[in-house]
Amino acid sequence: MAVNEDPRTLAELLWGLRKPRTRGPRPAFDLARLAGAAVEVADTEGLEAVSMHHIAAELGLTKMALYRYVNGKTELMAIMIEAAVGTPPDLNGVAGWRAKLEEYVRELSAAWRRHPWLPSVTVGDRVMGPNETAWTETALSALTDTPLTERERLDAVMMVSHHIRATHSAATQGTQTWTDGSAAPVMRDLLLLNADRFPLLATTVAIPSTTTTREFGLRALLDGLERTITQRAHGNGDEQPASRPGPR
Repeated sequence: MAVNEDPRTLAELLWGLRKPRTRGPRPAFDLARLAGAAVEVADTEGLEAVSMHHIAAELGLTKMALYRYVNGKTELMAIMIEAAVGTPPDLNGVAGWRAKLEEYVRELSAAWRRHPWLPSVTVGDRVMGPNETAWTETALSALTDTPLTERERLDAVMMVSHHIRATHSAATQGTQTWTDGSAAPVMRDLLLLNADRFPLLATTVAIPSTTTTREFGLRALLDGLERTITQRAHGNGDEQPASRPGPR
């Protein structure tokens, strides 16, 4: 959210609370068309190409005319995010909390692949729209039948979501040092030639990977969550580890 941007103003825009303007010519476009044009520019040309001037030109408007719809780029970005995230997946037909969260992760990852700029703009202190909020609501619904408290369910969803965000680049070929890309064969050869200096890495890169960082991390997170849920269901989830005797 931009400096001095009133979150209440964004809330009115995203949640349909803003009163329509009564003065001036009747708007020729709705916000959905405006957002769609901006999303297409971001998808094809990159987020840096999105500007009030560019989007106005895409719609055949002047830059000043665009201000009849949004008050500036911050509001433009807000409706772009809301349009790009779309509606969350329907998890009602998926059995079990773990399978539901795995489906949620697949759909979230797919949305980010369709719109690679989304992860970088869906962070920080900001007002979210109904679509984006519904994604969190959907993920929470996966855990409603577990013995976790309401706050713990939200913490679990945030933990999974943060993992997906943290591994988004690593899951994309060539975006980080240890992912497959044009530099990967060069790095592998260098490590093998310098195995005496980097024995652990040399051994690691010599063995083909059977999983991704995202898959391994998600499995580890869900395994830990499953253990907590099982312990809680049996009434011992809040037990503290036995204290060890101190040195004598």
